[in-house]
Amino acid sequence: MARNRGQRIGLGRFLLRIFGFFFVSFLCGVLISGLVVPVVAFTGTTVGGSIGFYESLPSQLDVDSPSLSSTVLASDGSPIATFYAENRVKVPLDQMSPFIRQAIVAIEDSRFYQHPGVDAQGIMRALTSNLTKGTRQGASTLTQQYVTNVLNESRLSQGKPEDVVLSGQKTMGDKLREIKLALELEKRFSKDQILEGYLNIVFFNRNAYGIEAASRYFFSTTAKDLNLPQAALLAGLVNGPSIYDPTVDPNAAIARRNLVLDRMLEQHVINQVDHDAAVATPVELKVTPSMQGCAGAAMATYFCDYVSHLILNNESYGATLADRERLLYRGGLTITTTLDSRLQAAAQAQVDASAGDNPDRWGAAMTTVEPGTGRILAMAQNTVFVPQPGKYDTQLNFSVDAKDENGYDLNGAGGFQPGSTMKPFIYAEWLNEGKNPTAIVDASRRVYPVGFPWRDSCGKVLGGYSTAQKAQNLGADDDLQNNDEGYYRPMPINYGLYNSINTATFATAAQLDFCGIQRMVDSVGLHSGLDNAPVNMHQIGNLLGSIGVAPVVLASAYATFANDGTYCKPIAIADISDSQGRKYDAQKSECRAAVKPEVARGVTSVLQDVLKMGSGVYINPKVQNQVPVAAKTGTSNNNGATWVAGYTTRLATASFFGDTSAGQQRAGQNVTINGRFYKSLDGYMIAGPQWANYMMQATALYPSGTFNPPPPPPAPAPITTAPAVPRLTGR
Repeated sequence: MARNRGQRIGLGRFLLRIFGFFFVSFLCGVLISGLVVPVVAFTGTTVGGSIGFYESLPSQLDVDSPSLSSTVLASDGSPIATFYAENRVKVPLDQMSPFIRQAIVAIEDSRFYQHPGVDAQGIMRALTSNLTKGTRQGASTLTQQYVTNVLNESRLSQGKPEDVVLSGQKTMGDKLREIKLALELEKRFSKDQILEGYLNIVFFNRNAYGIEAASRYFFSTTAKDLNLPQAALLAGLVNGPSIYDPTVDPNAAIARRNLVLDRMLEQHVINQVDHDAAVATPVELKVTPSMQGCAGAAMATYFCDYVSHLILNNESYGATLADRERLLYRGGLTITTTLDSRLQAAAQAQVDASAGDNPDRWGAAMTTVEPGTGRILAMAQNTVFVPQPGKYDTQLNFSVDAKDENGYDLNGAGGFQPGSTMKPFIYAEWLNEGKNPTAIVDASRRVYPVGFPWRDSCGKVLGGYSTAQKAQNLGADDDLQNNDEGYYRPMPINYGLYNSINTATFATAAQLDFCGIQRMVDSVGLHSGLDNAPVNMHQIGNLLGSIGVAPVVLASAYATFANDGTYCKPIAIADISDSQGRKYDAQKSECRAAVKPEVARGVTSVLQDVLKMGSGVYINPKVQNQVPVAAKTGTSNNNGATWVAGYTTRLATASFFGDTSAGQQRAGQNVTINGRFYKSLDGYMIAGPQWANYMMQATALYPSGTFNPPPPPPAPAPITTAPAVPRLTGR
């Protein structure tokens, strides 16, 4: 700032300024002569040393793409979230309003198109003012400013923020290097290329780097559509982002904007009419805050978080975590995911409605995968990522594992007890061993003591589930329980499955090789949600689903039946590219033959009966009238985890409702949810309608065909008399 005109200056200081003026003028002449024209031989030790120092400075500037925001998109291109260290979106010069190009040149460097990168006239003018008037005028051209921004951006990208040099901190050496690099830069790039680079890199606000981000942030528009007063305000802002920020000091911003307009008029860039109209225009901000990462996701917050972990955990995107973070937050990636925004919206609406206001913090989640590809099409849960008053907030993703197969964190809840949704895999092994799909099993048996002769060709240790000895250390009931009385009797095995009879499942397993059951469970990708370990089927309790499984894992397992026995690993990332068009490894479908087609068809045939006359009979019947569908209910022992997992030929969805708190020990008994009292929660009660209502919308978008029929069954076995409408077991 200039000193007051009335302030008296001492003789010593006056003489010092005069001396300084002539000395720096001489130095400036040396520099300009040496930089603009070929260097000539200068005499004198001082001048020779200066030229030698100058010649030793680097002349090559690596103009890499500045730090760019990365965007995560749904499969249809709709935005999910933006990741950035600096909120920046690169655009070409022809996609910027001519007003911003004219305004920035007018206020920052009016001779931009005339000078060779360093403006000798500007330097002399600034030196004269600074030394004779005590002002602090700068003389950096746009090219020099661009050099400074590029150097600082490089330091930030290398994780060296302490090395960033601001204008007021530059040494003579910094200034000389800046001058030399600016001159060399002008030899390599056109003026328009330099202007484009400058407008894409310059800082406007901590929420906006580059003109496109600034346009979006302050005016909710694009750089291309900036009008004259908007462009003038943004052009004025770069000289002092904290001083001229219109959200902080509107009066200072207007004064600065009007100064820019005056300069544009003086330089005949605009006419008097346009100038006066722009000056008379009030500042009309339309601020669009840009929230970083998944916390600001437009949809699918937890799916977004899952995608970010897939990238940060994968060494294909960088040798170290720091490298991978740099790529995600600075690399300008476009990450196209598998998510279907239409299905996501439908799933989110259903899970949000399941528990209502939810003062007791019950969790609801749904995940849909596509049979035949493994593409995750929807992933929703009834919580918020960022704390909000009255909302159930958590950053844990209910739908995915706690860790991936390499032990890296996925930020998942670690799965929930799947209960009776495990039973179809026991039945699948029954069919796999060539047994009759309607054979009679003894579901009256409730005791399998330690030492029971289970078949186990692998030689694994098998414990007893039920002992009738009250051996509490075994962590098991004294005998097997069904949800309802009246089912402790011989029955067809398929009848036992679609009615979800626990004793029928054990009677089935008693005739199978547990190594075969283990192979079946492994083949469809089932594993512990906590540590990715296999679900150990040699622990007898796992016949009824006592190990936590994540919804995306269960949905993928059921998709195997929908896909005629071919299992596909779930995938979320369809394509990744950067601003230069460089492609990065995305996830490709990884599918394998897991279950014999005739076995998968046999399981599907029985699971269709779950909704027609079994444990899911009271789930919305309209869904089965709309499209062929198969499903299974599931409930944990204490009713704290309830499920429906089901599928069509094109969609497989796992629906969960229950306790998601740490430890997941809360019982779903004698509870009131969404204004309704439940003596005990069951899969068909909340998880079921959540699944059915969603699938009705989803199948309209993904029309499905009929399932392939199973092989012809043998002559039907006699059926034990059963109630006309079976009582729901829910297990």
